[in-house]
Amino acid sequence: MTSKQRTRLALALTTAGALSVALLSPAAAGADTVRTECPRSLSCDWVPAAYQQTGDPADKDTYGNYDTADRPDSNQIKFIVLHDTEEDFDTTLKIFQNPLNQTSAHYVVRSSDGHVTQMVKNKDVAWQAGNWYLNTHSIGIEQEGVAVEGATWYTPEMYRSTARLVRHLAAKYDIPLDRQHIIGHDGVPPTSAAGTKNMHWDPGPYWDWNRFMALLGRPSVPSAPRSSELVTVSPDFAKNQQEFRDCEKGVDLPRQGSSAVPLHTEPSADSPLFSDPGLHPDGSPGTNCAADWGSKISATQQAVVADRAPGWTAIWWYGQKAWFSTPDRARVTVPTSGTVVRPKAGRAEVPVYGVAYPEKSEYPADFVKPTVGTPLVYTIKEGQAFPGGGQAPTGYYYAPTIDGSKPYDHTYFAGSQKYVTVQIGHRIGFVKASDVDVVRAHP
Repeated sequence: MTSKQRTRLALALTTAGALSVALLSPAAAGADTVRTECPRSLSCDWVPAAYQQTGDPADKDTYGNYDTADRPDSNQIKFIVLHDTEEDFDTTLKIFQNPLNQTSAHYVVRSSDGHVTQMVKNKDVAWQAGNWYLNTHSIGIEQEGVAVEGATWYTPEMYRSTARLVRHLAAKYDIPLDRQHIIGHDGVPPTSAAGTKNMHWDPGPYWDWNRFMALLGRPSVPSAPRSSELVTVSPDFAKNQQEFRDCEKGVDLPRQGSSAVPLHTEPSADSPLFSDPGLHPDGSPGTNCAADWGSKISATQQAVVADRAPGWTAIWWYGQKAWFSTPDRARVTVPTSGTVVRPKAGRAEVPVYGVAYPEKSEYPADFVKPTVGTPLVYTIKEGQAFPGGGQAPTGYYYAPTIDGSKPYDHTYFAGSQKYVTVQIGHRIGFVKASDVDVVRAHP
């Protein structure tokens, strides 16, 4: 959107394996129809996002607002990303219809009545997540609203429509209905350490994740003994009254219900807020800014318990301990069954990536732009564990032009190195399967 432009990111990074190549025909892949890919229970129409050149007709590299593909045959769809528009519904449609904006999403949901407009076919790659790997393996859903005003925009009609759409898409593409695969834009990792500060944080602390996951048929209910190391954060939205600040405008937001739970460095409300090392590389304390995602955990996100103190629980968060208030008479967490990710024996720490790309050696020798992944600033250290373990597809989709005119254009390079998804903090990340053990959580 105008205040949060998505740009098409295919940045050089680092990773691994033996390669398979699927060459697509851009002409065939771009044959759009007007039939929407919505469940029958939804009011849904088709308004195509722009797929046009934006400069010299001879320059096939400059265009908007998405890339053609042949998903899921070319590359798997394994994630759904929820956004807010930061604009009204009609303006959002116009933005996606202008190729100069270089931004799009597959769907847009209207606040007032939950009406859904599809703008990019699911087989194609919308420019929506700020992470090219996630773009190529996800479906993006924009919801009309403004993050700092979220509770006034996020209506019952919107929750119901988005939930119906997500259930439909998850069933069609075999996407797990959990919070490592159904994520907000604030759950998308950066592609590199340098890009962390540029990541977006919508739909923000006022999106009611407990309500939404319950509508998906995945409410936060106890599924393990009380002593489980794995917990799901589950505060009551209305009772979880929080005070955040719109630091971009310098305005304190009113105290109100929220999905977000503040994280501290010690078991005390007077201790500094947790400092995400990607957001605060100088080590300065975290803040209560709505945009400071590292200083808060969201309802329905999972975490592994690292320690306990009277009225407080510590979890592993971005490779460190983070504490949050868990009074005896308030249900802030529920014990949860599931899998966790630990470093293999003998590994002092394991690097975390924002992508799961092939290694340089896996690309053809004559390919001019082998794109690999580099570690983020976060690591999983010996003795720590994080929720996750689902296999992430390994591959890079190369689509530099509008007409497939370059060698290997519109090609998916699938690597052999296996990656698994982890909930490293507020955002997900990826670790090499060879570096970790995926085990059942235990009491």
